[in-house]
Amino acid sequence: MAEPMVPAAGRTVIPIAAQGPSRQRKREAPKGRRVDPQALAEVQAALGDAPRRRDLLIEHLHKIQDRYGSLSAAHLAALAQELKLAQSEVYEVATFYHHFDVLRDGEAAPPALSVRVCAGLSCELAGARGLLDRLPAILGTEVRVLAAPCIGRCDKAPAALVGQRPVTHASAESVLAAVSARATTDVHTGHLDYDACREAGGYRLLRACTEGRFDPESVIVTLMASGLRGLGGAGFPAGRKWRIVRNEPGPRLMAVNIDEGEPGTFKDRHYLERDPHRFLEGALVAAWAVGIETIYLYLRDEYYGLRAMLETELDRLRADPPVPDLPDIVLRRGAGAYICGEESAMIESIEGKRGMPRLRPPYVAQVGLFGRPTLEHNMETLYWVRDIVERGAEWFTNRGRHGRKGLRSFSVSGRVREPGVKLAPAGITMQELLNEYCGGMQDGHTFHAYLPGGASGGILPASMANIPLDFDTLQRHGCFIGSAAVVVLSDRDTARAAALNTLRFFRDESCGQCTPCRAGTAKAVALMERATWDTALLAELSQVMRDASICGLGQAAPNPFDCVIRYFPHELEAS
Repeated sequence: MAEPMVPAAGRTVIPIAAQGPSRQRKREAPKGRRVDPQALAEVQAALGDAPRRRDLLIEHLHKIQDRYGSLSAAHLAALAQELKLAQSEVYEVATFYHHFDVLRDGEAAPPALSVRVCAGLSCELAGARGLLDRLPAILGTEVRVLAAPCIGRCDKAPAALVGQRPVTHASAESVLAAVSARATTDVHTGHLDYDACREAGGYRLLRACTEGRFDPESVIVTLMASGLRGLGGAGFPAGRKWRIVRNEPGPRLMAVNIDEGEPGTFKDRHYLERDPHRFLEGALVAAWAVGIETIYLYLRDEYYGLRAMLETELDRLRADPPVPDLPDIVLRRGAGAYICGEESAMIESIEGKRGMPRLRPPYVAQVGLFGRPTLEHNMETLYWVRDIVERGAEWFTNRGRHGRKGLRSFSVSGRVREPGVKLAPAGITMQELLNEYCGGMQDGHTFHAYLPGGASGGILPASMANIPLDFDTLQRHGCFIGSAAVVVLSDRDTARAAALNTLRFFRDESCGQCTPCRAGTAKAVALMERATWDTALLAELSQVMRDASICGLGQAAPNPFDCVIRYFPHELEAS
């Protein structure tokens, strides 16, 4: 050590001895995965000249998955660089959605072809479990067989997807035939296309609106008088929603929900397959009345053929617009996540993020898509706009029954002789719906129970089949109508088994954001799988989930087991 130096002030100073070169290596590059040049070139080829925007992340993930069959870590890193995002952001989005196959380093890619068999309640009643058990041995290792959540074809159960091609009333033989024939794509035909729609008077209302024969306020008043409510499940008055968003400062946006992932629901598919321009005209009339700049359509990924059809019809609409200055219409592709049927989760997904519901307030009508006031609607709500405005509010309200007003599109499946979408008076009872519209029960089956509002709408016994089916009529019985998805059970089924099927669905589809839903659905399944239910603990769990869950998934998930305990105690005793 150097000798201390004594400065003039008399204070001792100890000098610092010079050190040799540092042993720590200087970092040559930032931390994290280095981008592989070949992977980057492949990602750039898959994306082509598409904009590299953050909100297009899910669209770009689809392009890579479609091209290469999976998402490798190298491709995710390259995509992150292309979009100037953190690799963690890209990874967390890719792993959130069911339809993306994310591979770890060294992990083998899945087989080129996947067969997804619906494991929803209606398909389970029709034998989907046996199909899932048989197919792996029949199809071999070159085909991946997956149990999938509801794919929106409950009226033709059991249903499967061979690649992109739906196989309805599926059997091991029909699925094998589709695989052997390499019939893996879906082309939809038979709908009313743009030219036929225009010839039949389509977009006449939109022209009348833009030419001044209607004014926005009169259209909103007509909708309010009709009592039209949101038909995606929440039931908020449509006209009131238009007025709220119209009063917000612009620019304003619209998001149309065509995700219908609720088990038992297929009405949106039914209408989209037949007359897509009817809802598109409704959306454009809403855009005119509210002052919407851009319309976003969010279509579930399972509707492959309908997506291609809709892209074609939108191109025709843009090429020959019925009125000048159409707002932009953007079609976005879901990626397999039931939670994205919730309005704010859908908005997050459109923005290229994980589909996690937002805390409210603020509501999406105030701060929605890209932070702008947003008019959010289910597709079917917009489908009825043209008829209501052209024919008048009374045309719609005069159709009800048992003191209710309007029409309802019931998606009916299960043990009925004639399943399908049944356009019936609001307020019709289950017994009337069954007898008048569904041809009664299947041969050899006796009516036992029904789900009036899909998986989350609860379960009621056949003895309560005379309750009017409409908004606000079922709540006091622990149920709700939701999107009017009706699943009918017979004496060969149990409400207990149906409830377990729905809770397994909710467990798998919970976004995981809030503990009451994430842990509550898993705990409920574990309790319901026991030979004897702990009904006191399930009741306590139900209360916590209802009180503390962020969104409707966790709040409504207890309905099925609460109803079993309340209305079917004999099924629990028999176990």
